[in-house]
Amino acid sequence: MNKQVELQDLGQKDYKETWDFQENLFQSILDTKIKNRRQGTNFQTKNYFLFVEHPHVYTLGKSGDMSNLLLDENQLAEKNASFYKVNRGGDITYHGPGQIVGYPIIDLDNFFTDIHKYLRLLEEMIILTLEEYGLSAQRSPGETGVWLDVGTPFARKICAMGVRASRWVTMHGFALNVNANLGYFDLMIPCGIRGKAVTSLNVELGQTAVDEAEVKEKLSKHFSTLFEAHMVVK
Repeated sequence: MNKQVELQDLGQKDYKETWDFQENLFQSILDTKIKNRRQGTNFQTKNYFLFVEHPHVYTLGKSGDMSNLLLDENQLAEKNASFYKVNRGGDITYHGPGQIVGYPIIDLDNFFTDIHKYLRLLEEMIILTLEEYGLSAQRSPGETGVWLDVGTPFARKICAMGVRASRWVTMHGFALNVNANLGYFDLMIPCGIRGKAVTSLNVELGQTAVDEAEVKEKLSKHFSTLFEAHMVVK
Protein backbone atom coordinates (compact mmCIF):
# COMPACT_ATOMS: atom_id res chain seq x y z
CA MET A 1 0.00 0.00 0.00
CA ASN A 2 1.26 3.43 -0.98
CA LYS A 3 -0.08 6.27 1.15
CA GLN A 4 2.08 8.93 -0.44
CA VAL A 5 0.02 11.53 -2.33
CA GLU A 6 1.64 13.89 -4.82
CA LEU A 7 0.13 17.37 -4.38
CA GLN A 8 0.13 19.62 -7.44
CA ASP A 9 -1.24 23.17 -7.64
CA LEU A 10 -2.06 23.82 -11.30
CA GLY A 11 -3.04 27.47 -10.76
CA GLN A 12 -5.68 28.71 -13.19
CA LYS A 13 -6.18 26.17 -15.96
CA ASP A 14 -8.80 25.51 -18.64
CA TYR A 15 -11.38 22.92 -17.60
CA LYS A 16 -10.94 20.65 -20.63
CA GLU A 17 -7.14 20.72 -20.35
CA THR A 18 -7.40 19.79 -16.68
CA TRP A 19 -9.93 17.07 -17.41
CA ASP A 20 -7.55 15.55 -19.98
CA PHE A 21 -4.69 15.78 -17.46
CA GLN A 22 -6.84 14.04 -14.85
CA GLU A 23 -7.78 11.32 -17.32
CA ASN A 24 -4.12 10.64 -18.11
CA LEU A 25 -3.21 10.25 -14.43
CA PHE A 26 -6.34 8.19 -13.79
CA GLN A 27 -5.62 5.87 -16.71
CA SER A 28 -1.97 5.45 -15.75
CA ILE A 29 -3.02 4.17 -12.31
CA LEU A 30 -5.61 1.84 -13.87
CA ASP A 31 -3.10 0.51 -16.38
CA THR A 32 -0.61 -0.25 -13.61
CA LYS A 33 -3.24 -2.16 -11.64
CA ILE A 34 -4.58 -4.14 -14.59
CA LYS A 35 -1.18 -5.07 -16.04
CA ASN A 36 0.41 -6.16 -12.77
CA ARG A 37 -2.61 -8.08 -11.52
CA ARG A 38 -2.73 -10.03 -14.76
CA GLN A 39 0.95 -10.86 -14.38
CA GLY A 40 0.58 -11.60 -10.68
CA THR A 41 3.47 -9.29 -9.76
CA ASN A 42 3.84 -7.07 -6.71
CA PHE A 43 3.31 -3.40 -7.45
CA GLN A 44 2.45 -0.01 -6.04
CA THR A 45 0.13 2.57 -7.53
CA LYS A 46 0.58 6.33 -7.34
CA ASN A 47 -1.82 8.85 -5.81
CA TYR A 48 -2.33 12.49 -6.79
CA PHE A 49 -4.18 15.52 -5.43
CA LEU A 50 -4.65 18.45 -7.80
CA PHE A 51 -5.64 21.98 -6.83
CA VAL A 52 -6.87 24.18 -9.67
CA GLU A 53 -8.93 27.27 -10.46
CA HIS A 54 -10.97 27.22 -13.66
CA PRO A 55 -12.17 30.06 -15.88
CA HIS A 56 -16.00 30.30 -15.87
CA VAL A 57 -17.42 26.89 -16.80
CA TYR A 58 -20.57 24.83 -16.21
CA THR A 59 -20.31 21.05 -16.12
CA LEU A 60 -23.13 18.50 -16.20
CA GLY A 61 -22.70 15.06 -14.60
CA LYS A 62 -23.74 11.87 -16.37
CA SER A 63 -27.03 11.71 -14.44
CA GLY A 64 -27.69 15.44 -14.78
CA ASP A 65 -30.61 17.28 -16.37
CA MET A 66 -29.73 19.74 -19.13
CA SER A 67 -32.70 21.93 -18.15
CA ASN A 68 -30.81 22.86 -14.96
CA LEU A 69 -28.57 25.11 -17.06
CA LEU A 70 -30.51 28.34 -17.57
CA LEU A 71 -28.35 29.64 -20.43
CA ASP A 72 -28.25 28.89 -24.13
CA GLU A 73 -25.09 28.81 -26.25
CA ASN A 74 -25.19 32.53 -27.05
CA GLN A 75 -25.77 33.52 -23.43
CA LEU A 76 -22.84 31.34 -22.36
CA ALA A 77 -20.62 33.24 -24.79
CA GLU A 78 -21.90 36.56 -23.42
CA LYS A 79 -20.92 35.44 -19.91
CA ASN A 80 -17.51 34.27 -21.18
CA ALA A 81 -18.36 30.79 -19.90
CA SER A 82 -17.99 27.32 -21.38
CA PHE A 83 -20.00 24.13 -20.88
CA TYR A 84 -19.10 20.43 -20.77
CA LYS A 85 -20.92 17.16 -20.19
CA VAL A 86 -18.62 15.10 -17.97
CA ASN A 87 -18.23 11.54 -16.68
CA ARG A 88 -18.65 12.22 -12.96
CA GLY A 89 -21.66 11.70 -10.75
CA GLY A 90 -23.98 14.53 -9.79
CA ASP A 91 -25.89 17.13 -11.74
CA ILE A 92 -24.83 20.62 -12.85
CA THR A 93 -21.98 22.52 -11.24
CA TYR A 94 -20.28 25.87 -11.84
CA HIS A 95 -16.54 26.46 -11.57
CA GLY A 96 -14.84 29.82 -11.78
CA PRO A 97 -12.32 32.29 -10.36
CA GLY A 98 -12.32 32.49 -6.59
CA GLN A 99 -13.23 28.84 -6.23
CA ILE A 100 -10.80 26.17 -5.02
CA VAL A 101 -11.30 22.97 -6.99
CA GLY A 102 -9.67 19.79 -5.74
CA TYR A 103 -9.23 16.60 -7.73
CA PRO A 104 -7.94 13.63 -5.69
CA ILE A 105 -6.84 10.96 -8.18
CA ILE A 106 -6.07 8.18 -5.78
CA ASP A 107 -6.16 4.41 -5.64
CA LEU A 108 -8.49 3.57 -2.77
CA ASP A 109 -6.81 0.16 -2.56
CA ASN A 110 -4.05 2.15 -0.85
CA PHE A 111 -6.46 3.45 1.79
CA PHE A 112 -9.86 1.71 2.02
CA THR A 113 -12.27 0.33 -0.55
CA ASP A 114 -15.44 2.23 0.30
CA ILE A 115 -16.77 5.01 -1.94
CA HIS A 116 -19.32 6.12 0.64
CA LYS A 117 -16.54 6.56 3.22
CA TYR A 118 -14.43 8.37 0.61
CA LEU A 119 -17.14 10.97 -0.02
CA ARG A 120 -17.84 11.41 3.68
CA LEU A 121 -14.14 12.01 4.39
CA LEU A 122 -13.94 14.61 1.60
CA GLU A 123 -16.93 16.35 3.19
CA GLU A 124 -15.24 16.10 6.60
CA MET A 125 -12.11 17.71 5.15
CA ILE A 126 -14.22 20.70 4.10
CA ILE A 127 -16.12 20.83 7.39
CA LEU A 128 -12.90 20.85 9.43
CA THR A 129 -11.36 23.52 7.20
CA LEU A 130 -14.40 25.80 7.55
CA GLU A 131 -14.40 25.20 11.30
CA GLU A 132 -10.99 26.88 11.42
CA TYR A 133 -12.71 30.02 10.08
CA GLY A 134 -15.41 29.86 12.75
CA LEU A 135 -18.10 28.35 10.53
CA SER A 136 -20.24 25.40 11.57
CA ALA A 137 -20.68 23.51 8.30
CA GLN A 138 -22.70 20.32 7.92
CA ARG A 139 -23.84 17.57 5.60
CA SER A 140 -27.37 17.74 4.27
CA PRO A 141 -29.15 14.35 4.40
CA GLY A 142 -29.37 12.79 0.94
CA GLU A 143 -27.31 15.55 -0.69
CA THR A 144 -23.58 15.22 -1.31
CA GLY A 145 -21.55 18.30 -0.45
CA VAL A 146 -21.19 20.73 2.44
CA TRP A 147 -23.79 23.22 3.64
CA LEU A 148 -24.44 25.91 6.24
CA ASP A 149 -27.61 26.20 8.34
CA VAL A 150 -28.95 22.82 7.24
CA GLY A 151 -32.62 22.28 8.09
CA THR A 152 -33.44 25.98 8.18
CA PRO A 153 -34.92 28.35 5.57
CA PHE A 154 -31.41 29.83 5.30
CA ALA A 155 -29.67 26.62 4.16
CA ARG A 156 -26.93 27.39 1.64
CA LYS A 157 -24.33 25.29 -0.10
CA ILE A 158 -20.66 26.23 0.09
CA CYS A 159 -19.02 23.14 -1.45
CA ALA A 160 -20.17 20.86 -4.27
CA MET A 161 -18.86 17.35 -4.95
CA GLY A 162 -18.95 14.86 -7.76
CA VAL A 163 -16.63 11.93 -8.37
CA ARG A 164 -15.95 9.06 -10.72
CA ALA A 165 -14.37 5.76 -9.68
CA SER A 166 -13.24 2.65 -11.54
CA ARG A 167 -11.45 -0.31 -9.94
CA TRP A 168 -11.25 1.87 -6.80
CA VAL A 169 -9.36 4.66 -8.61
CA THR A 170 -10.99 8.07 -8.22
CA MET A 171 -11.11 11.30 -10.22
CA HIS A 172 -13.03 14.61 -10.23
CA GLY A 173 -13.70 15.85 -6.69
CA PHE A 174 -14.88 19.01 -4.92
CA ALA A 175 -15.38 22.73 -5.53
CA LEU A 176 -15.19 25.03 -2.50
CA ASN A 177 -16.43 28.60 -2.90
CA VAL A 178 -13.84 30.86 -1.30
CA ASN A 179 -14.01 34.18 -3.18
CA ALA A 180 -16.53 33.11 -5.82
CA ASN A 181 -18.73 35.37 -7.95
CA LEU A 182 -22.10 34.08 -6.77
CA GLY A 183 -23.94 35.71 -9.66
CA TYR A 184 -22.90 32.81 -11.90
CA PHE A 185 -24.83 30.39 -9.70
CA ASP A 186 -28.05 32.26 -10.53
CA LEU A 187 -27.68 31.04 -14.10
CA MET A 188 -28.27 27.40 -13.18
CA ILE A 189 -30.16 25.24 -10.68
CA PRO A 190 -27.19 24.22 -8.49
CA CYS A 191 -26.80 20.43 -8.45
CA GLY A 192 -30.41 20.27 -9.65
CA ILE A 193 -31.67 21.33 -6.21
CA ARG A 194 -34.32 24.04 -6.38
CA GLY A 195 -34.93 26.64 -3.72
CA LYS A 196 -31.59 26.46 -1.93
CA ALA A 197 -28.97 29.18 -1.94
CA VAL A 198 -25.23 29.08 -2.58
CA THR A 199 -22.63 30.98 -0.59
CA SER A 200 -18.89 31.66 -0.48
CA LEU A 201 -16.40 31.78 2.39
CA ASN A 202 -15.61 35.46 1.92
CA VAL A 203 -19.33 36.33 2.09
CA GLU A 204 -19.80 34.34 5.28
CA LEU A 205 -16.80 36.04 6.87
CA GLY A 206 -17.76 39.51 5.63
CA GLN A 207 -14.41 39.90 3.89
CA THR A 208 -13.52 41.24 0.46
CA ALA A 209 -11.20 38.29 -0.09
CA VAL A 210 -9.93 35.26 1.81
CA ASP A 211 -6.34 34.03 1.39
CA GLU A 212 -6.80 31.06 -0.95
CA ALA A 213 -3.29 29.73 -0.39
CA GLU A 214 -4.07 29.49 3.33
CA VAL A 215 -7.31 27.62 2.61
CA LYS A 216 -5.43 25.14 0.40
CA GLU A 217 -2.92 24.51 3.19
CA LYS A 218 -5.75 23.73 5.60
CA LEU A 219 -7.48 21.45 3.10
CA SER A 220 -4.33 19.44 2.39
CA LYS A 221 -3.58 19.20 6.13
CA HIS A 222 -7.01 17.76 6.89
CA PHE A 223 -6.90 15.44 3.87
CA SER A 224 -3.57 14.09 5.08
CA THR A 225 -4.93 13.45 8.58
CA LEU A 226 -8.25 11.92 7.53
CA PHE A 227 -6.72 9.63 4.91
CA GLU A 228 -3.54 8.97 6.92
CA ALA A 229 -1.68 10.10 3.82
CA HIS A 230 1.78 11.54 3.33
CA MET A 231 1.46 14.64 1.14
CA VAL A 232 4.43 15.45 -1.11
CA VAL A 233 4.35 18.79 -2.90
CA LYS A 234 5.50 18.75 -6.51
